[in-house]
Amino acid sequence: HVQLVESGGGLVQPGGSLRLSCAVSGGTMRANCMGWFRQAPGEEREAVAVVHVKSGNTYYIDSVKGRFTISRDNAGNTLDLQMNSLKLEDTAMYYCAADSPAKIGGTIYCAGANRSFWGKGTQVTVS
Repeated sequence: HVQLVESGGGLVQPGGSLRLSCAVSGGTMRANCMGWFRQAPGEEREAVAVVHVKSGNTYYIDSVKGRFTISRDNAGNTLDLQMNSLKLEDTAMYYCAADSPAKIGGTIYCAGANRSFWGKGTQVTVS
């Protein structure tokens, strides 16, 4: 069955960069929408960035605009998140997801799918 596997997390100093990757395995991911989410200790999970597969349109939460870039390879096998100018408040477990509703700026993106897929997450610590 289709699985999402994240990698690339780690410990980085403020101002540093990390690149997260999400690999699709076990089949073809025929998603309409893919995204990155994060959850800090004691906080609710939040959407960080999403990309519509067909249009290529991307959406970011305000706190990461200009610092993070979401990208997807043409084959649909990987989803990346380039994170620059990292801040202490970016510390969280980061998850890759396909077709999971994502609230960004008051708008719900990626809604309407029958099911969503999630990876197990990769930890990002800025310290």
